[in-house]
Amino acid sequence: MITLTFVTGLVDAVGFLSFDRVFTGNMTGNLVILGMALGGAADLPVLGPTIAVCTFALGAMLTGVMLRRQPPGWSGRTIWMLATCSGALLLVTLTALFVPAHTEEMQLLGAAITAAVMGAQAGVARKVAVKDMTTVVVTSTLTSLASEDLIRADRTALLNRRGGAIVTIVAGALTGALLLRQELALPLALASLLTALVALTAWWAHPQADRRS
Repeated sequence: MITLTFVTGLVDAVGFLSFDRVFTGNMTGNLVILGMALGGAADLPVLGPTIAVCTFALGAMLTGVMLRRQPPGWSGRTIWMLATCSGALLLVTLTALFVPAHTEEMQLLGAAITAAVMGAQAGVARKVAVKDMTTVVVTSTLTSLASEDLIRADRTALLNRRGGAIVTIVAGALTGALLLRQELALPLALASLLTALVALTAWWAHPQADRRS
């Protein structure tokens, strides 16, 4: 889940910096941008955030349907869904190698597919059900860290999964921004690779998952 949180930082950096200020994982950001744009704020995108919200919901819905009858935790279907997410990110990576990043077609296609992947990833995270690890939202995680862990004045307060999730998504966004200086395909390729590695690790660590599909 920490690795998938890093992936969210990567693709959100790509979405905001290369897909015309579209958040592909953080739907709160898209809805706020839409609200401001509809209120008349200048130079804010409407189509991109709208597509991202819709495809994110579609990805989450399809994942919910696929995993509806599965028990909490890892299963063959959660692993298969992550493998599919990796493949979709690879498709966007290959597209980015041949279509100029600044074109509207690339921006909208990239935003649509990566947002759908993030929706599916969030659905998988809910089914795996690691506490405080949604992979796409850290506002609630930050709230829990500040209101529960930090007030204990314990040295381990920041050295837990809540602190790890916050640091990781920032690190992912930082890495994505740095890689974008070289090539759009680089952060997308890394996101695809990391998602595939998570799926492979889950398959190796949970051999019983195949029998629970």
